[in-house]
Amino acid sequence: FEPSISGSLGGVLCTNHSGPRRFKAGAARDHILGVRGVSGRGEIFKGGARVVKNVTGYDMPKLMAGSMGTLAALTTVTFKVLPKPETEESAVMTGLNLERAVAAMSAAASSSCEISGAAHLPDGRTVIRLEGIAASVTARRETLEKLLASFGKIEILSGNGSRKLWIGVRDVTAFRDAQYVWRVSLPPSNAPAYVHAVSSSSKPLFLLDWAGGLVWFAFDGEPHVDVVRGVLKEGHASLVRAPEDVRHRVAVFHPRQPALAALSKRVKESFDPMGVLNPGRMG
Repeated sequence: FEPSISGSLGGVLCTNHSGPRRFKAGAARDHILGVRGVSGRGEIFKGGARVVKNVTGYDMPKLMAGSMGTLAALTTVTFKVLPKPETEESAVMTGLNLERAVAAMSAAASSSCEISGAAHLPDGRTVIRLEGIAASVTARRETLEKLLASFGKIEILSGNGSRKLWIGVRDVTAFRDAQYVWRVSLPPSNAPAYVHAVSSSSKPLFLLDWAGGLVWFAFDGEPHVDVVRGVLKEGHASLVRAPEDVRHRVAVFHPRQPALAALSKRVKESFDPMGVLNPGRMG
């Protein structure tokens, strides 16, 4: 996972926020080893441990991931960490339509190239990242170029240029001035048809990450709730930016199925029966 410079590890945990490396390194929740905190009952608890191989039983750390601070006030969090890559390169293709872009990203993701990022940007570029020791990156880049030769010309971006590009993908900097921003998770193969369906009745900016498994939309003027959620057959859509008055009347998180909502309610009541932690945050 790739926390923003202006963010915090606590924020990463409570939102389960994952950057472009997710499909290789796993989600943020996969890197949480242990937690210690105070529940809404005022009870101190801990779960997990400080090593990868720890006790069996109820997975408390993963339960905290994505809970948005509604279950406990955490005082200690233990993360598994990975070494920073020695070098990185990005293969850049231009002019691919959505179907071809997703096909190229899927081919790269399912290959032996061990890519660590695959995105289709608002400016039409399709970018694929390789990371690791220099010799390995060079060998895998040569393999990747052969694999993707049928998709057109490939340019290679390395060093600071590649890093700056992926920071922009991670932080969705292209949408920094947008009034409404949506984050939609769905099967990558569904992404082209879904984006076309949303775009048929509106003209949003969009960015695909996770080889098409994550779509960001940016709108101005209105949030287009019925469109974004109405044509989504599988997945979930969260409204991550909107004016304050809109957030009070629009469900920020995707509506849950009744069985899941009932389970979430029981978990919430077991940790915070009085509803004192982040009240109203997750409905």
